[in-house]
Amino acid sequence: MSETRSVVAPPVPAARGAAPVGHRPRQGLSLLVIATAQLMVVLDATITNVALPRIQDALHFSGASLSWVVNAYALAFGGLLLLGGRAGDLLGRRRMFVIGLLVFSAASLAGGFATSQAWLLAARAVQGAGGAIVAPAALSLIVTTFPEGRPRARAMGVYSAMSVAGGAIGLVAGGLLVNYASWRWVLFVNVPFGVAAALAAPLVLAGAPRLPGRLDIPGALTGTTGIAALVYGLSGAATGPDGVSHWGDTKVVVALVAGVVLLAAFGIVESRSRHALLPGRLLRDRGRLGANLIMLSVGTVLFGAFFFLILFAQEVWGYSAMRAGVAFLPLTVAVLAGSAVASVLMPRIGARPLLLAGGAGCAGGLYWLSLLTENAGYVGGMLGPTLVTGASLGLMFVPLPLAALAGITDSDSGVAASVLNAGRQIGGAVGLAVLSTVAWSAVAGSARAHGDYRHALVVGFDRTFAVAAGIAAVTLLITVAMIRTRRADPTGPRPDAPLPYHRGSAHGA
Repeated sequence: MSETRSVVAPPVPAARGAAPVGHRPRQGLSLLVIATAQLMVVLDATITNVALPRIQDALHFSGASLSWVVNAYALAFGGLLLLGGRAGDLLGRRRMFVIGLLVFSAASLAGGFATSQAWLLAARAVQGAGGAIVAPAALSLIVTTFPEGRPRARAMGVYSAMSVAGGAIGLVAGGLLVNYASWRWVLFVNVPFGVAAALAAPLVLAGAPRLPGRLDIPGALTGTTGIAALVYGLSGAATGPDGVSHWGDTKVVVALVAGVVLLAAFGIVESRSRHALLPGRLLRDRGRLGANLIMLSVGTVLFGAFFFLILFAQEVWGYSAMRAGVAFLPLTVAVLAGSAVASVLMPRIGARPLLLAGGAGCAGGLYWLSLLTENAGYVGGMLGPTLVTGASLGLMFVPLPLAALAGITDSDSGVAASVLNAGRQIGGAVGLAVLSTVAWSAVAGSARAHGDYRHALVVGFDRTFAVAAGIAAVTLLITVAMIRTRRADPTGPRPDAPLPYHRGSAHGA
């Protein structure tokens, strides 16, 4: 699952010189436009997942290459998110919001007409680029459109609800479209909403002055292409149906080496740039670095588990796209429930206990999933572990952004939130590549040994869930080593008080 919940950055001050937010007209329409854009970006991840088996049959994807339908979007989204947020600051948030919506809509239309793998993957990458422009602009527009206090809190609530509801709506809508129309409509459906929001935005959203600075194009290019090369190499290393390992293939080795070199270049570029997309100071704090590392792991678990659960339900159990979509609604409900519990407990106990509980529950739920068999039923086999995994992820979603943004300055709050969002997307893309290699190598080995492809799928997918459980367990080690918390003042925080999170650093709250 690409994403069932987006990390919401805390409100940041409106740009100097913006018009008084209290005089902005049509705030209801403004919120409708922003919420529509956010829903579209989030919904597109899960709505496509449900259609994966149909896409595989129509365009003849192999099992290993099918993950690129998800990864092309996630890589472009995560890799360009920092650049998209910076572009909104420098070129105008409303303008970039409209451009992002039009790019996203055009790519959706093109992808719906795809007749080849390369065509679809290119369209998905452009969709991700559009989403990377829309997402940070939408959040910034809430801050510049709604005054502080109840109006902004209400708008943030709607924004967050769209982030979570998008996952559930995508599951059901994807099933309906695939069953009663075509897989192509999971892409076409974006077009009318995106175009309508783009046309309405200049009429109902207030503009804001541009901020000084420059775009870090070298950083964006080296970072995004480096991650893409790394993911390509990892995806191509899977053992094929012929039982041959591809780790030694020239294209795999070249891609992995190129990925490492480009990411090293990204580090050098960022350390020397006055306008770095990823300022080094953001990751020098141990607690903030730990929160971002945990989010990388959460992205891996979220993308990987959802991707292979969808395939398990449809390829092993023979579920229709509609039935598979409905089957995963409890996962979304569990995430919501876990987030609600975390919101109540966070002021009382801080981030660390919630992250420990969430990491342990997530690891346990994924290990439980690794015991699935082809003869297990949905209620007795999949429902329990998906509820545990979903609720545990929900426990982690609330404290992670608070831990990552605690003590951050106003000038860095936007980029710090974008780093956390990008970490989820990039962690998901890299993790899905690794898990796909594990899965399809195990499937090939089992199919050769036993000749039963359906059972081989179960072996491969179960192996993947076990590895994902191990990755979730790593978050426990990171939490213990790097996250420090204290309880909030029981009388309630002052308006200027730090968040109920203590980094344990020399300058921590």
